[in-house]
Amino acid sequence: MPRYATYPSLVDRTAVITGGATGIGAAFVTAFAQQGAKVAFLDVDDSSAAELVHTLRNARHRPVFLHCDVADLAALAESIHVAHERIGPIAVLVNNVANDVRHKLETTTPAEFDGSMAVNLRHQYFATQAVVEDMRRLGGGSVVCLGSTGWMIKNADYPLYATAKAAIHGLVNGLARTLGRDHIRINCLVPGWVMTEKQQRLWLDAEGEAEIRRRQCLPGHLEPDDLARAALFLAADDSRMCTGQSFIVDGGWV
Repeated sequence: MPRYATYPSLVDRTAVITGGATGIGAAFVTAFAQQGAKVAFLDVDDSSAAELVHTLRNARHRPVFLHCDVADLAALAESIHVAHERIGPIAVLVNNVANDVRHKLETTTPAEFDGSMAVNLRHQYFATQAVVEDMRRLGGGSVVCLGSTGWMIKNADYPLYATAKAAIHGLVNGLARTLGRDHIRINCLVPGWVMTEKQQRLWLDAEGEAEIRRRQCLPGHLEPDDLARAALFLAADDSRMCTGQSFIVDGGWV
């Protein structure tokens, strides 16, 4: 059976996670809470968030849920301010929110383009902007931006999502040197095809299972917890000299 790491540096460390109510985000919230971190997470799914908080009620620090649509930049800034007030100066930010809704080039409208960028890219920039001063005052911090292998392997049917996810690599590289002067690390965590409930319900079929067997070097499903464990490393002191990098977790698909 696997035996996973614990990180003493994450005990009592403050972390904000966007999109933490379900899927990979919920795995992030759970993993950080189980390490003893003080977690605040943002989402629009109130019922799933309440269920998650209840599940983690016996953690060292019960996670704080803040209802927030990250596409609303004023709400995003206010939620991060409230998180600061509730759990303390923010030391870790996990930019997780995304939506890979399928769409076609021929029918995409300008409003849909702007909406996709707001959900999949823009909030990562402005959430980072909102926590930088806290991290500077703390003497350092870690920002984890969620990318995707979807654009790398040229998947069809979500060109806007692919565009945004590719741009996140530019965001990380564009901020690494500036933030690094204040010991703030910023990295891109790049998932492959993660078997969240949504992915299994909407997209996984016999053909998909065959594709996994054919493309991944490692057998089996990539799970949300596999991404969460990588995020823990990037948030902990163990990754103190890692910045401006892409950490791919995809079972060897790419």
